[in-house]
Amino acid sequence: MLDSPTVEQEHRFPCDQCGADFRFDPQAGKLICDHCGNEAEMEQAGPWAAPLKELDFGAAVKGDLAASEIEETRVATCPNCAAQVEFDATVHARECPFCATPVVTDTGTHRHIKPRGVLPFKVDEPAARGAMTDWLGRLWFAPNGLQEYARKGRKMQGIYVPYWTYDADTRSSYTGERGTVYYETKTVMRDGKRQQVQVAKVRWTPVQGRVARFFDDVLVLASKTLPKRYTDALEPWELGELQPYSPEFLAGFRAEGYQVTLDDGFVQARQIMDARIARDVRFDISGDRQRIHSIDTAVSAVTFKHILLPVWLAAYKYRGETYRFVVNGRTGKVQGERPYSAIKIAIAVVIGVIVAAAVGYGVAMSQ
Repeated sequence: MLDSPTVEQEHRFPCDQCGADFRFDPQAGKLICDHCGNEAEMEQAGPWAAPLKELDFGAAVKGDLAASEIEETRVATCPNCAAQVEFDATVHARECPFCATPVVTDTGTHRHIKPRGVLPFKVDEPAARGAMTDWLGRLWFAPNGLQEYARKGRKMQGIYVPYWTYDADTRSSYTGERGTVYYETKTVMRDGKRQQVQVAKVRWTPVQGRVARFFDDVLVLASKTLPKRYTDALEPWELGELQPYSPEFLAGFRAEGYQVTLDDGFVQARQIMDARIARDVRFDISGDRQRIHSIDTAVSAVTFKHILLPVWLAAYKYRGETYRFVVNGRTGKVQGERPYSAIKIAIAVVIGVIVAAAVGYGVAMSQ
């Protein structure tokens, strides 16, 4: 089985006029040299291109993928958050983008599956920073110092986060019960009087049947560095805009390698599939209520893709604590750790007590 590193890659492309580095510009959709202003067009797949090729899951788990689908990277481990960061041959130190801790290179290498597709950035850094500061501004209990630090801090870092997508054909047989609601009239005592009321009852009938579903692009986060609750909250992703992987899209950005292995990712994908199959079964049982006793699912034709999705990331250290904020690189949606100011909370409590006392006093005076 292949290694499962958390690696971070930095792709560099020299300008053909001045030799400085090109970067991919999300707004222009092309490579731009900030030193001399030179531009280079990119061949994007566009909506007319053929779908991205899926890879055989069984072959990958057995280690039988073609050598062209595998790459090797040189990594270093962050001493604080354990993220593994890939370095270029000429780079020997860097700050960890996930927790702002200095990282020094070592000689470790990892073999892993190459990305098959990439969703290019659409939101640029100034727009992402603006979205983050607006989001922080709406958090009334956040410390003022952190808000100010974020506004005046360094630029956010654009990082492509790794995901797996899984396709599978499923056929499920089930047993259960269909519930039909009916009503019985009963006499009850209310306020000393006899009254007739309708009481709902359920009549259960045994059922069995089969359902089938083809799953396309079940998405599973392949990183453990960023909290899953944050990245899940960045959805939905515009997977219909995925482009065939090209390192030019990563120019000026970084790319984290997968930390969740392919087979462990499929365990998570099966949980997503099973939940959807259960909904299909309930629909197939129909009736007013449903009970599911068993579901037996046969899964076949499992394929996968390793893809990269765009995230703007800020990791700020404030009073000894690290706070991370992530922005969807396509939509500008923001998520992050919510710091709290004890002073603001205390002020809110005092104001609440004063307001409650004033309301109580007003009620008492009116009586």
